[in-house]
Amino acid sequence: MKRFLHAHATHPQWRMALGLVAAQIEAQRGSGGRVDVPTLGWAYITDHLAPQAPALLDGLRERWPGVHWVGSVGVGIAASGVEYIDEPALAVMLSDIPVTDFRVFSGAQPLVQGGQRHLAFEAATALVHADPATPDLADLIAEMSDRTTTGYLFGGLAASRGPAWHLADGAFQGGLSGVAFGRDVALLSRVTQGCQPVGPTRRITRCERNVVYELDGAPALDCLVQDVDATDADPRAAFARLQRVLIGLAAADEDLVSRPGQFGSDTVVRHIVGFDPQQRGIAVADAVEPGLRVAFCTRDTDAARRDLIRICAEIREELEPEAWPREAAAVTTPGSGGEAGAAPQAAGILGAVYVSCSGRGGPHFGGPSAEMKIVQHALGDVPLVGFFAAGEIARHHLFGYTGVLTVFTDRATDRATGR
Repeated sequence: MKRFLHAHATHPQWRMALGLVAAQIEAQRGSGGRVDVPTLGWAYITDHLAPQAPALLDGLRERWPGVHWVGSVGVGIAASGVEYIDEPALAVMLSDIPVTDFRVFSGAQPLVQGGQRHLAFEAATALVHADPATPDLADLIAEMSDRTTTGYLFGGLAASRGPAWHLADGAFQGGLSGVAFGRDVALLSRVTQGCQPVGPTRRITRCERNVVYELDGAPALDCLVQDVDATDADPRAAFARLQRVLIGLAAADEDLVSRPGQFGSDTVVRHIVGFDPQQRGIAVADAVEPGLRVAFCTRDTDAARRDLIRICAEIREELEPEAWPREAAAVTTPGSGGEAGAAPQAAGILGAVYVSCSGRGGPHFGGPSAEMKIVQHALGDVPLVGFFAAGEIARHHLFGYTGVLTVFTDRATDRATGR
């Protein structure tokens, strides 16, 4: 495969945005080791253009006949070094992945399985987009994970103040869709966390549905007050502090904390939605069960920035282990005054997809396009598209406040999924 094509543009009229993107794409085709005959395309649009999503898909098909399309709507979209948030914009990426190595799926065209297994496409991984209003979405994501040989999914939930369209050779609302990849499509994927633990790791010892009553045998609300050091605070100040706290959850056999002060890639963060002062319970925005490991946490910009740099470094190190230590010394965080020292483009990356939480992006990281500039400075100006989602998908989990970075490579790798 050749290096992917990608382009992005902003314009209040979708036809003009598509025209600007197409001009950029056509200028790249067939030159510099780029794709000449594309087979699979990604299209991400901001919710300003959401009402025109079906028409835009028709325009993409007319512009590039024979290309299969996947994508989603986001409150913002991403490209290499650029974020478009709260403005009409389109980002497109095209690849030449052999048609025998992928399958686009949706509710109208599900992946074949069961008794028709001999006719089925054997999916190793899958990119998944979904409507956040879909009932039993977590169960559907887990079921889709089971349909792949690695169990690894990546993607996110459409985020829109209007219709939550997602694209898969058609425009859909409700359910999930995406594209499954065979084992010959080499990729690396990592999850970057956006929250930092503020207390010790604990274990749920008594709960009911979504309410935690005991942690390590002690009243859950008392543990929360102790862990966030709100015991001596004025009651109003203490309550305000508790309202800013979130909770990280992980199964008993998964890493809640991967290193001091840093959640593991399988930790999911959920809101605390209420308190039960009488029974000293905590209501969580998810079903819970005894044995889950938990830690209270808060959003932390510095920790999120460090962890984003870490996952980019891990990807580079895996692709170019000899060159990376030398180049890592040249990488600087955008905004630190050393932007000219950005690393050269990472070897072996054909293209990338980045799905980030709608609560992240440049505004959270301290400046316009700051999150995507961090990725660009670490990986170089690789072809990249993505969106800011209502929830992020990695492995069989539905995350919040995270980023999921997936790169397609030109070499066989141990498919390092989400560490």
